[in-house]
Amino acid sequence: MLTALALIDHSLAPPFFLMPKLGYNLLAWSSLVTDDLLPILDRLHKIGYEGIEFAAMGTADPAAYRRLGAHARGLGLQTTAAIGLGPHENPVSPDAAVRRLAVDRLKWTVDRAVDGGATVICGPSHSAFATFTRDVPRADEYQRSAEVLREAGDYAKQAGVTFAVEALNRFECYLCNTMAQLRSLVELTGHPNIRAMFDTHHANIEEKSQGAAVREIAPVLVHVHLSENDRGTPGAGQVRWDEALTALAGVGYDGWMMVEAFTRADPGFANAINVWREFSPAWEIAEKGHAFLRPRIAAAGFRR
Repeated sequence: MLTALALIDHSLAPPFFLMPKLGYNLLAWSSLVTDDLLPILDRLHKIGYEGIEFAAMGTADPAAYRRLGAHARGLGLQTTAAIGLGPHENPVSPDAAVRRLAVDRLKWTVDRAVDGGATVICGPSHSAFATFTRDVPRADEYQRSAEVLREAGDYAKQAGVTFAVEALNRFECYLCNTMAQLRSLVELTGHPNIRAMFDTHHANIEEKSQGAAVREIAPVLVHVHLSENDRGTPGAGQVRWDEALTALAGVGYDGWMMVEAFTRADPGFANAINVWREFSPAWEIAEKGHAFLRPRIAAAGFRR
């Protein structure tokens, strides 16, 4: 049987492929940044990943992020950061004091990203995770979110950091479920350091087409999560990988592709995001995910 790589006609291709950087999100093991993660970086590097994504949420000590960043650099790995906001720091809250806490948290996250060597912070920074009004999103909520993001963007700009704002599925968020909603919010914010990300898991739930979703968000896209429909091993589920990857190549995407998968390794985090079973062992996801994705990324049409 022909592999995906064997299907490429090398006689028609330029001598080099633009292979997007492929990394792995450490939330498969922990939402905390501790020295326990350092051996995990070693093994991810040996598998062939080029970067890692750490959570800038639960660990308060800046030195822990610096040690993680230094260890990554020593291996030749780059880093990105991920965040989530709680209801007490909700950017869309009608309470100005709560919105001020949201700004403060986003600024704190920029500092932790810098500590860890990251220039991209991804995640649903537009609103609090799993916090619902039991109503449709309103124009004033988008305005409040944009105001918070704009102020956070100013702080991020002076640090050389960009927020890659994430749309989540309807069970985790109500403000931005689709790429159309997310693009509208990013454009409303109108800040060069407030951009967007695309996640195959959420698109699998909310979009009609992976490809159409990529093309919708392309003008403001700076980050991508590759995540299976069940959050387990990429390629073992229902995500239309070839469609998503071909679309990303077609729009000239050249940023990170971070594998995101979840486990029960960190029970507190798992409970918070409704992960009630082990989808696959963490290292099986990392190893098989890399083996599955690398040839498909190469075959998708990326060029230099």
